[in-house]
Amino acid sequence: MNPALNAVRVGLSRGWIEFKNTFGNFGEVIGGYLLTPALFLAIALFTADSTVEGGGTPLGAFLMASGVTMLLLLLGTITIAQVVGSEREDGTLLRSRVVPDGMVGYAVGKTWYLVTMSALSLALMLVPGIILIDGFAVQGVAGAVTLAWVCVLSLLAIAPIGAVVGSLLSNPRTGVGLLMLPVMGLTGVSGVLLPIAVMPGWLQTVAQVFPVYWVGLGVRAAVLPGSHAAAELTGTWQLPQVAAVLALWAVGGFAVAQWVLRRMARKTSGSRVQQAREQAMQRGY
Repeated sequence: MNPALNAVRVGLSRGWIEFKNTFGNFGEVIGGYLLTPALFLAIALFTADSTVEGGGTPLGAFLMASGVTMLLLLLGTITIAQVVGSEREDGTLLRSRVVPDGMVGYAVGKTWYLVTMSALSLALMLVPGIILIDGFAVQGVAGAVTLAWVCVLSLLAIAPIGAVVGSLLSNPRTGVGLLMLPVMGLTGVSGVLLPIAVMPGWLQTVAQVFPVYWVGLGVRAAVLPGSHAAAELTGTWQLPQVAAVLALWAVGGFAVAQWVLRRMARKTSGSRVQQAREQAMQRGY
């Protein structure tokens, strides 16, 4: 078999095994799948009687769209950074380097793991929200298609950021917590939790440079009524721009992530992995 194709096959198998392992204990199921949907659903139900100024959209529906966006951001950054950081520490990344096309298989495995985990997480967010929250619904066939490509492009655009951060962290357990700060900062100014129109003009400009704003805009286009577009910056959903910006981040991010991962794997030796393991065990105590 072609080595590259074999690497892809092995990567898909590895990603599926990692996904199944997420059900290993009750705590991981709660924290990994149920906590974020339950939190946003509770807030949305609590604010169901309010509306968003400008578009007349129920505030609960807007917050559920925010929850979908947050879920994509957390999966693409925090989850991937934790996995890559831990596997750099335990030697998995080093072993991938010495296998023919091992880095290809590694990237495929992590991508498939992210896709499967994201599909389940999004279903747990979308289904209860559509049933219980007024104004929150996939907007027909066009909305379903939009949601599908926005989610895929969003994860492709964001996951390389998580992979790069994870490969650079000296301590993945504490470093990932620090990653939450810029993620939450960008979320706060990118129209995810509050309409971006209320932000100062210079913050609006800064927000549009990063993928977070475009992820949120694409998600809202798929699950909120068309009238809500009036509350957006241009009064439209700007879907071509959403696709273009996310695609640029995905292509550029993948190239940078591959370079960083290969560089980190070359610099990692067996002795450094053993040292990292001993340090991790000490931190565990």
